[in-house]
Amino acid sequence: MSTPSTTSLKLDIETKERIQRLAAARRRSAHWVMREAIKQYVEREEKREQFRQDALAAWNHYQTTGLHATAEEADAWLAKLETGKDAAPPKCHD
Repeated sequence: MSTPSTTSLKLDIETKERIQRLAAARRRSAHWVMREAIKQYVEREEKREQFRQDALAAWNHYQTTGLHATAEEADAWLAKLETGKDAAPPKCHD
């Protein structure tokens, strides 16, 4: 873990009071609540951005190659997986 650094953050009164109430209920400091909230937000947004990048890469690949699986093929494959069967993904075709 890297060395912590200080960052100032201006909050409206209502948000600050909500954080303080939550911190008291959790028996944590307001500082801990804010750090945890920021950490969870950043992790969630990083995952969302990675998903977006993966989708763009898949779209670019499709535009370049034309290879795809239909929704019906994907649904059939997912249905097998849901029942616990070990199924290979559908073959891509153009």
